[in-house]
Amino acid sequence: MAIHESGENYLEQILILSRQKNKVRAVDLCTALGFSRPTVSVMLRHLRANGFVADAESGGLALTEKGLAVAARMYERHCLLAEALMALGVSRDTALEDACKIEHDLSDETVACLKAYLERLRSDEAR
Repeated sequence: MAIHESGENYLEQILILSRQKNKVRAVDLCTALGFSRPTVSVMLRHLRANGFVADAESGGLALTEKGLAVAARMYERHCLLAEALMALGVSRDTALEDACKIEHDLSDETVACLKAYLERLRSDEAR
């Protein structure tokens, strides 16, 4: 089952929140994404039904292995794009916002080249 951009955003946000909090709740997603509780509930039902999210033993939400793979992929793309945009001189806030819009549409080839470019850039800066 293919996941759409909105689902990728939810999974990425669950990953980010899980790094900040012990328990990620639906209300945390509402706050972070700016969506209503019913909207978040509908998406979480869909993500659970398709094996991306489960209920954590301690309560709250947990990414399944499948969900974590998607979330980590999106988060890596987001970070790479934001870093590249900031290297070009884009402000941090704008870079983070734009990275969120772009991350879903890049090919794996472009991401790999971007990653290699940033590694070279970091290496040159370290000298």
